[in-house]
Amino acid sequence: MRITAPATSPMLMRLAGERATGALLRDHGVLYLVEGRVAHAESPLAPGIDVLLTAGGVLPPHGWQEALSQAGTRHEVGRQLVDSGQVTAGELELCHLGALFDAAFFVLGPASGPTRFRYGVAHWLGRLRPVPAEAVERETRRRRALLDSVWCCTDDAVDVDAAPVVPRPPAPGQTVTGRQRALLRLADGVRTPAAIARALGRPSFHTLIEVGRLAAAGLVEPPRARDSPAVALPVPALADREPGIALLRKVRDGLEATL
Repeated sequence: MRITAPATSPMLMRLAGERATGALLRDHGVLYLVEGRVAHAESPLAPGIDVLLTAGGVLPPHGWQEALSQAGTRHEVGRQLVDSGQVTAGELELCHLGALFDAAFFVLGPASGPTRFRYGVAHWLGRLRPVPAEAVERETRRRRALLDSVWCCTDDAVDVDAAPVVPRPPAPGQTVTGRQRALLRLADGVRTPAAIARALGRPSFHTLIEVGRLAAAGLVEPPRARDSPAVALPVPALADREPGIALLRKVRDGLEATL
């Protein structure tokens, strides 16, 4: 699934105008509204605030479970975390916004199923600072444009942004950053970018961007790409464009297959 269509949700904007409170359910997650503003967002394709807090070292896992058990039914988990001194209000708000915009990127992606709204539904985290619906949709569009600009630089025809990936050795002189090395260690041909993000405790969108850059540099590929027969590229096609590292690797693979 390549997420390339513009993010639009007429229902979200209508609900924002109505100052509605409740849960907006779409194919890839849920947006929680409070008086027309987006208070929370959740998606199975993005790590939740619990992952960002615990994996990032801000909060120990047992601290999260304790707050959830004590205040989850009251919808005051966020307040419990701050009042207990386990996190500061600033740390909570930063992780909350990171999780919100990350999940909203997927929730507001292309939808094939119905969009539904359940009035009056509240999130267990409680009331933190909500975000205007217009700002959420605007940021989602900006992120989608950024992701598309990264993927336009790779010649992989396969949807690496949704498929499991495996690493490829760097070319001579090619450098890899520390963040990239951490990602590459988890690129085992089974984990998708979303699963890698969850394991690293990073937002999924940032991981998608990094995977796109690695793919453009020829440093990751889908595992099935290795099983596909090599295709010789015609010389005129090479003369018509400036080849990147990924394309050069394909040419090399095609030549090796003919030897």
